[in-house]
This record gives sequence, C-alpha cells and structure tokens, in this order.
Amino acid sequence: MPAPGVDVYRRLMSEHGHYQEILNVLNPQHRALRAAIPEVYQGFNALSKAAFAPGALDTRTKELIALAIGVVDECDGCIASHARSAVRAGASRQEAAEAIGVAFLMQGGPATIYGSRAYTAFCEFADAEERRDR
Repeated sequence: MPAPGVDVYRRLMSEHGHYQEILNVLNPQHRALRAAIPEVYQGFNALSKAAFAPGALDTRTKELIALAIGVVDECDGCIASHARSAVRAGASRQEAAEAIGVAFLMQGGPATIYGSRAYTAFCEFADAEERRDR
C-alpha cells in the first residue's frame, strides 16, 4: 500500500496544470512566512532581482540556468517558478530542453526524473502563454 498522499501526488503529476497548482499552494505559504520575517524576504527579493537582471547574460538565460538548478536540486517549486519565468522571458521549448540536458550531465540519472518534470512544467506554462496570446 502506498504511503499517504502518494495516490494524490501521482494524480496531480499526471494532470495538466499541476505546476500552476504547485505555485498556487506555495504562494499563500510564502505570504505567511513573509509576514513573519519581512526583512529576510526583502533581502531575498533584492538578491533575486539583482541575480536575474540582464547583464552579460540575459534574463531568459538566467531563468534557464535556474530551471536546470531546480532539476539538480529536485525542487518542484523551483521548477514551477523558473519554468514559468523562463517562458515569460521568451525561452523556447528547445532552449528549456537543452538546459535540462545539461542538468543530466551534472546530476546523472536522478536528473532525468526531475528533468522530465521540468520540461512538462515548461510546456505547461508555454501552452498557457500561447492560449493567452490568441
């Protein structure tokens, strides 16, 4: 018998919209913690803004790097956030796939699990963006 929640997790992983749902669940959790430690979040937000600002690397490339790191760190929240941001920054499906491929090199076989999740997340947000543009 699977552990509690495993069936729900498997169902969610198979549904389109899963990664938006991850963000929907995490957002109120972040708001609650941000209310408790606003200075920490202000510092983190400043760091994030500086890290993703265009420079020698554009924001799109930086978001793809963050997506690949999310794969290596096995972080579904990171994958969802940076897949959405990479789409918004103009990354293509092929660029996302190739960035994820680098994660495979750096992490090996385990990255193929989160890599496929990351590509699914990217495509989910890209599909949503394309629907909005119609």
